[in-house]
Amino acid sequence: GIILVAINPYKQLPIYGDAIIHAYSGQNMGDMDPHIFAVAEEAYKQMARNNKNQSIIVSGESGAGKTVSARYTMRYFATVSKSSSNAHVENKVLASNPITEAVGNAKTTRNDNSSRFGKYTEISFDQSYQIIGANMRTYLLEKSRVVFQVENERNYHIFYQLCASAMQPEYKHLKLGRSQEYNLL
Repeated sequence: GIILVAINPYKQLPIYGDAIIHAYSGQNMGDMDPHIFAVAEEAYKQMARNNKNQSIIVSGESGAGKTVSARYTMRYFATVSKSSSNAHVENKVLASNPITEAVGNAKTTRNDNSSRFGKYTEISFDQSYQIIGANMRTYLLEKSRVVFQVENERNYHIFYQLCASAMQPEYKHLKLGRSQEYNLL
């Protein structure tokens, strides 16, 4: 298969805009520089040509930019398919991301917002290859983190967020304290 190694530069680069999307649209793999849009274009063309489902696997270390790469891929599909839902489809698909991150992300020694789960995002297309919907599933939640954290790491964000909101009227009945009051949160 085709493998693209992406490295998080930890800053915004001008290589993901609409002009770059249009430059990769319709191109053959290898005709242009390696790019997440080249991988997305190849999958899109194979889907349309062979009428078969395609998969793009985005893998990497903590903080490598997997979620951002998936978002760029979704924006590519929305733009090249000229979907009526093109108005930031990646934002619509990932609208649940803050909730997903709260219950599935934690501070690690390498990343303050590290996903401790995997995500499978399925994008559905109609017969004219326009996006008609998407579904995100999570899997492989790191359950051991609930009862043990390595030194200088934290449990899932949701526990700290609940403690920070303890004085809000809707949470008073939980009788929560500050996160520092607990040996294990």
